[in-house]
Amino acid sequence: MAQKVSTFLMFQNGDAEEAMTFYVSLLDEAKIVSLTRFGPGEDGVEGKVKQAVFLLAGQEYMCFDSDPRHSFTFTPSMSLFVTCDTEADIDRLYAALSEGGGELMPLGSYGFSTKFGWVTDRFGVSWQLNLP
Repeated sequence: MAQKVSTFLMFQNGDAEEAMTFYVSLLDEAKIVSLTRFGPGEDGVEGKVKQAVFLLAGQEYMCFDSDPRHSFTFTPSMSLFVTCDTEADIDRLYAALSEGGGELMPLGSYGFSTKFGWVTDRFGVSWQLNLP
């Protein structure tokens, strides 16, 4: 079997399914590929995401709900970078992803692209949005 690399998102508040469903609703070529939940007696909260695979713009991501609390969470140092086709698309994504989250760089022209913005969504995941 050939090696494969996938981005893996660990959610600590039981938000994996909600986050994954939200992301799939926003981007093209997006769908939930598989979803396995913790069952009774397993090492996780019953009914929460044990492992899920989803596609965003045809790229595979994985996620799960971590029951143990860790001293770390997501950081903007690692972000999902989305290249948008239209100004309407970047505006829509920026509004949806920043709602309930935070603004790291407001939408604007920073010299390296026509329009760019950087946000943290309500789940703590960092997104860079670019209109070349």
